[in-house]
Amino acid sequence: MMKVVKPRHFFLKGGRKAVLLLHSFTSNTRDVRELAKFLHVNGFSCYAPVYKGHGLPPEQLISTDPSDWWRSVEEGYYYLNREGYSQIAVIGISLGGIFALNAGQTLNVNGIITMSVPYKRDVNSLEDRLVKYARAFKQLEGKDKNKITYEIRELEKSSSKCLFDFQQHLETTMEGLEKIHQPIRIMYGELDEPLYKESAAIIYDSVCTNNKSVQGYPNSKHLMTLGNDQKIIHKDILSFLKQLKW
Repeated sequence: MMKVVKPRHFFLKGGRKAVLLLHSFTSNTRDVRELAKFLHVNGFSCYAPVYKGHGLPPEQLISTDPSDWWRSVEEGYYYLNREGYSQIAVIGISLGGIFALNAGQTLNVNGIITMSVPYKRDVNSLEDRLVKYARAFKQLEGKDKNKITYEIRELEKSSSKCLFDFQQHLETTMEGLEKIHQPIRIMYGELDEPLYKESAAIIYDSVCTNNKSVQGYPNSKHLMTLGNDQKIIHKDILSFLKQLKW
């Protein structure tokens, strides 16, 4: 079997303005690494945590839940505080975007950028995402087809609590959007599922700030930070961050 290297958080120390970057479900900090490098070159300090259970075998992932993942986000935020940063913006993609909205509701952040955030997800669609991740992870480990099939079947039997908690966390986040008063930029890929365009409009209508904008990117799928619109997305994010009151 191949040894899978566990992803780790990263910190790029730059200027006095800091950005907390948050990755997607079943993924890790590679989602936001290129964005962080770009922002760092442009004077920002960037920190990206790996959520508890992520980057590990799927059996370990489902032994955690959104409260554990959110705690990893909080730890990242307070790490920046301890490093002397009081001015922090938050950027997240997919699950990371949900957590960016949570940060806007509960933490002192200067601005929020969300990408590819769903306003709803059923457990079956979350299970599909988990199974896709599990299959790829186990193939990377070098397991044979029969063993992978068996282990995924067992995984499906035990994942329901984790995925139900995820669904509930998403619903609670959307119910609290009126608590958000910070500047926010809402982004989605036009090649992604139509749900995400609909979700962007709902978030835009629900947050309580006049400094808000929503933008679709014509060549982007779900992982916008790694897609064909990456350069223009980087520039748009930088423009948003520069106009914030720091």
